[in-house]
Amino acid sequence: MLGFIVAVGSAIAVVALSAFLFRRFGAGSEDSDPGGPSVGHAGSMLSALFLLVFAIAIVVPWTTADSARQNTYTESQSAVEAYWAADELPGPAAAQVQAGLRDYVGFVVDQEWPLMASGQLSPEGTTRLNTLRTQVSGLVVDGEDQEDAKAAVMDQISQLSSSRRQRAADAGATPPTILLVLTVVTGLIVLVFPFLAGARPKGMALLPMLAMAALLGVGIYMAFDIVHVFDGGLAVKPDAFTSALAEFGRISGLS
Repeated sequence: MLGFIVAVGSAIAVVALSAFLFRRFGAGSEDSDPGGPSVGHAGSMLSALFLLVFAIAIVVPWTTADSARQNTYTESQSAVEAYWAADELPGPAAAQVQAGLRDYVGFVVDQEWPLMASGQLSPEGTTRLNTLRTQVSGLVVDGEDQEDAKAAVMDQISQLSSSRRQRAADAGATPPTILLVLTVVTGLIVLVFPFLAGARPKGMALLPMLAMAALLGVGIYMAFDIVHVFDGGLAVKPDAFTSALAEFGRISGLS
């Protein structure tokens, strides 16, 4: 924070000192025209700064949401692969492991997904996954085929756990607060800048200003609406996991 204050203060001081020195030594000419070079330069720079900040505020959540969506498909595919591999486990163990996978994925869809809108995962999901891992690791198998099946299930559960940790990170990911603050501040400055520069638009000249204000309001609302990956306009849905549940049923029908 101190560095931020120093940077802003230094930039303002440079402008103030430059204005004082140029006036002191009579360099340049007076510029109080709302359409003059000073106002034009400041206006273009403020617009560029707003566009830069706004673009980052939109692109970062968009990219995060896309990555999180891909991760949900990776996670659900691990569950499906584990379900397939569990079919080769001995006797009742196969059905028990498959039931555990169905329960876990169903829990994610029905109970955990609503929690992720607030940026968190349920500890119960981790407990369920660890219980399933312990259950499989403790199985006594016979023969090379069953050994391979057990190893495959363990590997997929490990990948499932890794993807779950990534989903937790995605759920808690948000753009820096300062970025959203800058989006609002620069947007407001862009709106009132013509008035600060001395312009007094009226009549039809106000229409473009009002249209710009409306669009800026929509843009800033959108920047806040997509802050959370699992909530808002870009919210990632549990489609990958509901598809996995359907795939479980198809696999069971083939077994």
